[in-house]
Amino acid sequence: MVSAPSDAPVRPVPVKIVIAGPFGVGKTTMVGATTQIEPLRTEETLTQAGTGVDDISGVRDKTTTTVAIDFGRLDLSSPGPSHPGAILYLFGAPGQDRYRTLWDEITYGALGILVLADTRRLNASFEVLDWVETRGLPYSVALNLFDDSPDHSVTEVRTALDLDASTPLTVCDARDSASARHALIALVEHIQNRVLTS
Repeated sequence: MVSAPSDAPVRPVPVKIVIAGPFGVGKTTMVGATTQIEPLRTEETLTQAGTGVDDISGVRDKTTTTVAIDFGRLDLSSPGPSHPGAILYLFGAPGQDRYRTLWDEITYGALGILVLADTRRLNASFEVLDWVETRGLPYSVALNLFDDSPDHSVTEVRTALDLDASTPLTVCDARDSASARHALIALVEHIQNRVLTS
């Protein structure tokens, strides 16, 4: 068997990440802020037909919704040959209950899930977190801060969401590339730690 030369470049590891969360929490915004390619968006205008079907409480100014997935790519490769880093393939899941059947399909092959939460309506995250926990995949939670978000400490939010002490909880602004990227890196590090300790 012939082995590769020791000076051969090490290729980045491809990592599929799902960004999940309730309707209007900022998943499309996060994919758009972090992707290094033109994002794929499947947004459509909210219409009267969704009245009574989609719960838009707390996000009444929202005019569009994701109807399939958002997709982006983020290269976290390291410059050194011995530390290849990773290329994240980001899949933003739709948030409404009527698209829940897609969630299992979207998470197929994923290595981790980032759950976006909104402190203005934390109760909307409970169903998403319940579903994520049944997947058995590593996950982390990122609080997307809006201009009118109530001021809660990370400890208070961790308690309210009943998160395990090992589950990463970060605070971010999904509109800001560096902030959103920080939340994604926290998830990747959590995935690495899970792999190393399993």
